[in-house]
Amino acid sequence: MGVLDIVLIAAAGLLFLVGIIGCVIPGLPGLPLCWGGLLAGHFIHAKDPVSIPVLIAAAIACVIVEVINNLIPSYFTKKSGGTRAGSIGSIVGVLAGVLSGQILLIFIGPFIGALAGELLNDLKDIKKAFHSACYSFLGFITGTGLKLIAAGTLLVIFIRSLL
Repeated sequence: MGVLDIVLIAAAGLLFLVGIIGCVIPGLPGLPLCWGGLLAGHFIHAKDPVSIPVLIAAAIACVIVEVINNLIPSYFTKKSGGTRAGSIGSIVGVLAGVLSGQILLIFIGPFIGALAGELLNDLKDIKKAFHSACYSFLGFITGTGLKLIAAGTLLVIFIRSLL
């Protein structure tokens, strides 16, 4: 392996690291960054570099996962009878968890934020607010899990290309 290969492997590693973090933290394009790491694997002089068909299939899979991930929260919000205030609260909850630096709050934040948003919208119906917050949390966990599975799959493909 040459110097360029080492630089590409390091760049891919950084892209995968930030990409996997981005699968949990809103605002960071997690899967596109992971796909960028996989793209770097195409240019590495390895025994079995990542092929163009694999890159195309991975790109299509990433787009599908991102589309599904964007549809899941609205699906769960509608299914639970939740409001836009609950959805916004969920996003604020994730961001608050991220800014706190507490891993647990990143995962609990969407629930707390959705509950707060629903209660601010209608303080009289606590049962509905709790129900909506549960569904919002389920949507966040489902979307995040789907993105992490896709990112992990891309990482495995990259590592296999190096071995």
